[in-house]
Amino acid sequence: MLINFILTVIVLLGAGMLVMRSITKKKEQKVEQEVEVDDKTYTLDKMTEFVKKRLDEITKINLYDIGLSEEELKRRKKKKYELKKALKGCTYGDVNDKKYVKELIYDLLLKEYGVDEINISKAIPFDIPSLLTDQDKFDILLYMYKKEFGYEALTQIIKKYNLAVLKYISGETKPSYVITGEEISDIYEKEQLVLSFADKLNVVVQRIYQHYKGYSSIDEVRDMNIDGVSGGVSGLPESFLSQVAQTDGDYLDQVLENKVPRACDSIWIFFQGKSIRLAFLSFGTESELKRVCQNIYKYNNPGQLSDTNGYKINEMKDGSRVVVVRPSFSETWAFFVRKFDVKRATLEQLIVFPGKEKAIDLLKFLVKGARIISLTGEQGCGKTTMLMGMIENIYETMNIRVQETAFELHLRKIYPTRNILTFRETETISGQEGLDVQKKTDGSVNIIGEVATDPVASWMIQAAQVASKFTLFTHHAKTFPNLVTALRNSMLRTGVFTNEKTAEEQVVQVLNFDVHLVKDFRGRRYIERVTECIPVEEKNEYTFDHKKEKTLEGKIDKFLDNATHYFTKVTDRQLYTYVNIMEYIDGEYVLTNKISDQNLREMRSNMDETDAEAFDKFVEENWGTKIKGEEENTEKSPKKRGRKAKQTV
Repeated sequence: MLINFILTVIVLLGAGMLVMRSITKKKEQKVEQEVEVDDKTYTLDKMTEFVKKRLDEITKINLYDIGLSEEELKRRKKKKYELKKALKGCTYGDVNDKKYVKELIYDLLLKEYGVDEINISKAIPFDIPSLLTDQDKFDILLYMYKKEFGYEALTQIIKKYNLAVLKYISGETKPSYVITGEEISDIYEKEQLVLSFADKLNVVVQRIYQHYKGYSSIDEVRDMNIDGVSGGVSGLPESFLSQVAQTDGDYLDQVLENKVPRACDSIWIFFQGKSIRLAFLSFGTESELKRVCQNIYKYNNPGQLSDTNGYKINEMKDGSRVVVVRPSFSETWAFFVRKFDVKRATLEQLIVFPGKEKAIDLLKFLVKGARIISLTGEQGCGKTTMLMGMIENIYETMNIRVQETAFELHLRKIYPTRNILTFRETETISGQEGLDVQKKTDGSVNIIGEVATDPVASWMIQAAQVASKFTLFTHHAKTFPNLVTALRNSMLRTGVFTNEKTAEEQVVQVLNFDVHLVKDFRGRRYIERVTECIPVEEKNEYTFDHKKEKTLEGKIDKFLDNATHYFTKVTDRQLYTYVNIMEYIDGEYVLTNKISDQNLREMRSNMDETDAEAFDKFVEENWGTKIKGEEENTEKSPKKRGRKAKQTV
């Protein structure tokens, strides 16, 4: 027994000595060996490789193995956790996490890698402008402007040098919105920028970051206060090159020499209603475009983008909407980021053309009067932004319920004290189910981000009849009759109604006003018209005049008159008329026809005393009448301005 005890003690002592020796050795060894310096050490590729390796070491090191004190262990664990969180968050579009990671990269390059004023020019030749690429010049310009203007930097560059205009470029016969490398070079020369060492290192850090954890060439552009950015939407797909090689060798040579844009050279921004191609920027390779597409939609784990499920719609951490598509659903990898600047979504900022005061007042009164309003127009014309601006005028006492495909309105950011709840579609919960839930959440106002499917359109009509005080929604209809027809067809396709006339009658009884927005060729966005829908009341036009007739011929004539009325109603009964209340005529907003008496009375009854008095004054000033019962209306003739736009359907 004694021998066994002695042997056990010897083994334990030996093991203890080995553990102590290992801990001491790890304490003494350097985490990173000395950097071997040569001509290629300070290139972007080498520095990126170092940063990846170093951050990997920091996040994976086992802190319990290096014999730290309890206080130091807690500090290092916290730092490690923050870095892991930031590395994950920066890929979702979180600018704070991005800033944290960039600051760490800055310190690593400065303190560990030995970057200084001389060798930094091996990464980007700051001191020799002729060797700078278009992207180098743009990165430097954007960084310097960002120091002064923040996230308005890109807007300032475009406005200062008037870049958002139609222009001809070599090889094209038609003008387009494009910013070329030559323009960027000219701007760089004019600016005569003087960069400090810190400025240069920050530009290098951004270039390393965007290829490591960022969104490649669009990383800084995406953060700017613009309407959106997209990639992979022009140029030749990679799969097309093999087809070209078999048919046209010269064309293939032009592609390989970058004379013909490829899909990975495709970067577009959406700026103040204009789609502008950034011809000087490129992802470089198809694989880089693919990497961006695979990362840009990942916030909140929306699921895997696969060949089976070839698209994803999601939001980013800053509230931007992102749509990503991939082959074989699309011909190439592509993404679309739409940004919604909630700070600017007021009617006063959105409506800027002459006559804007009347246009703004009209929209405010329509909302305060609890009218059911559709906002129609093409993609990118500003429907969602206008909807955000109109919501400001909903009375505080009303609870708001929102249904969207992806979170875009972010109303609680603008109105944090109001009773607002937003629902969205998911893979397992349809828009119809979401709207059904809304009925049970004490909402006064239903807002539907986009009526894009038949079930949602059908439910919207039903909810507008019984489930809420009023409804606001957007739709892609081009004309008012098209809007009515589209909503009617949705009711029919979902099986709510089987008769066209009955379905259309339900639509026109619900729909009060349509605000139609337009984006013209120059990228200007404005309200083309505000249209009122007036349901036609059923009238009994049959007569009994045949009883007064003495002759058979006379009785037959009167009978045929009644028969004509009958068949007219059965075959082509008039269900509604529509009139333009306001129009955009020759660059000015003009109030044209008066709102119907019924809508005037109902609008006024939904307003508080102050707004009701202002509304009375607005109606009298613009249409020369007072809001009373039909028989009490003054007989002043309405002011006729602009063209009369009454239509019958």
